[in-house]
Amino acid sequence: MSENAAGGARPVPVSVVIVDDHTIFRSGLKADLGEEVEVVGEAGTVEQAVEVIERLRPQVVLLDVHLPGGLGGGGREVLTRCAPLLGEVRFLALSVSDAAEDVVAVIRAGARGYVTKTASGPEITDAVLRVAGGDAVFSPRLAGFVLDAFGTSAVADDDLGKLSARELDVMRLIARGYSYKETAKELFISVKTVETHVSAVLRKLQLANRHELSRWAADRRIW
Repeated sequence: MSENAAGGARPVPVSVVIVDDHTIFRSGLKADLGEEVEVVGEAGTVEQAVEVIERLRPQVVLLDVHLPGGLGGGGREVLTRCAPLLGEVRFLALSVSDAAEDVVAVIRAGARGYVTKTASGPEITDAVLRVAGGDAVFSPRLAGFVLDAFGTSAVADDDLGKLSARELDVMRLIARGYSYKETAKELFISVKTVETHVSAVLRKLQLANRHELSRWAADRRIW
């Protein structure tokens, strides 16, 4: 805790990494964020983002959805590669787009919220603080997309929180009927890794086999 001018305690600011390929945007956003937030790092590519996030372990990452680079492309690739940190680091997606497919894709990958770049500095600051505190943050319009995609029960289902972003990717493909080999090719991983993820998903969800997994995913509209 630090001291303010009146001698009282000032809360420690939330540590944030800004990931966006436009330097001018990063600079403007950094200047607009409130004093409750401290920008500890920046990145402009997928590779830079993964390195900075793994090294600094910020509380929140402001992540551009359409970041260039990476096999999977964009912010979703960052989320996938940082999946082991999702319990420690929270991701708030930031984009010029409010398209349903963009919103749903990054939420499925592990983001805790989604705001558009038309939001003001105070609005983004508030979103960062709420995400850091464990909330999921969306505008009413964007929240509607999430509810439509996942179903109300799925959004509230604690079981989803047990799965990593990569496990969710594998689960969705297996539930659609992909073979282990097809899943491995789609996600650029080995068949052995797919088998490991499927075993982990079945264990965490307490399901017996991939047929039960398909029914579980269908009930929650996770495709």
